[in-house]
Amino acid sequence: MDSDDDIEQVPTRGRPVGDREAKRKELLRAASTVIAQEGYANASLRKVAKHAGYTTGAVTYYFANKEELVVALMESAFDRFDAMLESARESGDILAPFESWIRLTDRSARFWPATSELLAQGRHEPAFAEVITRRYARYRRLLAIIVKDAQERGTVRNDIPADILTDQLVAMGDGWMMMYPIEPKRFTPKRMRALIDALAVLVAPRRARRSPASVRRVHRRGQGWRLRSSARATSTAALAPVSMAPSMPPTPMGAMSAPTK
Repeated sequence: MDSDDDIEQVPTRGRPVGDREAKRKELLRAASTVIAQEGYANASLRKVAKHAGYTTGAVTYYFANKEELVVALMESAFDRFDAMLESARESGDILAPFESWIRLTDRSARFWPATSELLAQGRHEPAFAEVITRRYARYRRLLAIIVKDAQERGTVRNDIPADILTDQLVAMGDGWMMMYPIEPKRFTPKRMRALIDALAVLVAPRRARRSPASVRRVHRRGQGWRLRSSARATSTAALAPVSMAPSMPPTPMGAMSAPTK
């Protein structure tokens, strides 16, 4: 849990004083914590106000109701996703957003539980569905551009169209994000590292594909993550296209994420 999550605040009456944007962000953090701890259905403006140390009236000064507060929180979450993409664009590494995922998981105990909770509400709340549809479309579009550029440079496999490969990457991230709050013990740092290493093998150019055991990842400050191998390249036979046999059903989380992408 974040260090400030368990601190009981003394309510401040009236409008919050100080910088408006700073206070707004403070209330969004409080809302994220309450939703992560108690779920969307049990969250209320009163609880958010209490956690932030303000009265309910002070919260409604910034957000007219719960829906407006949650919409702002979702926009803020997608702003964070866009920032993750920016690191991928700058480094040219399409796995950079997944590395950011790990770092964010380590830093914040509230972000992924709250975000996955709100994404699930998109089925029932039109205002949430609009944000999810609009912002996810932008996210996929930008990531597809990054993937296409990497394919043209020869650093990512090009036997799958960029938009299809992008959908696959996003579906994997969605699945991890949705299941992490439910099975946090399964998503240990060691396992997350292994999952990303395996993903690196899956997206590598066919001629340069390595076995997962031969791949290790090296972090370079400001340049994202790069792949290195301490073993010889796999044989030509081992570079055959990945089987897409119909007997292997899609993962439940991939199927769940499809309507919102």
